[in-house]
Amino acid sequence: MMNKKIISLVILAGLFFCAQAALGQVVITPPAGVPQDFSTILTNIVKTVGSVIASLGTIMIIIAGILYLTSAGSQERLTTAKKALIYAVVGIVIGLSATTIVDIVKGLGK
Repeated sequence: MMNKKIISLVILAGLFFCAQAALGQVVITPPAGVPQDFSTILTNIVKTVGSVIASLGTIMIIIAGILYLTSAGSQERLTTAKKALIYAVVGIVIGLSATTIVDIVKGLGK
């Protein structure tokens, strides 16, 4: 019971200090060559995350193939392999279309 109170107090203090930092007038200037436009920064982040997701999806396809080959006729393992393959393909599609999705959302805001 005492540990929960201490943890809650630490979390509350941390949130308080984060709020103080967020409300302060701290100005951080980016180094030369770094885009200052939020839209450009968001697009760069989405491109990077999208490519990581697509790469992980490719690895998951390989893992799903290994699961399928080593299932030895077990229906449960076949189902797991098929689900992994479906999720991997969905992940690749989302990863590759992430930039397009952000562009569409940015276009709706104009």
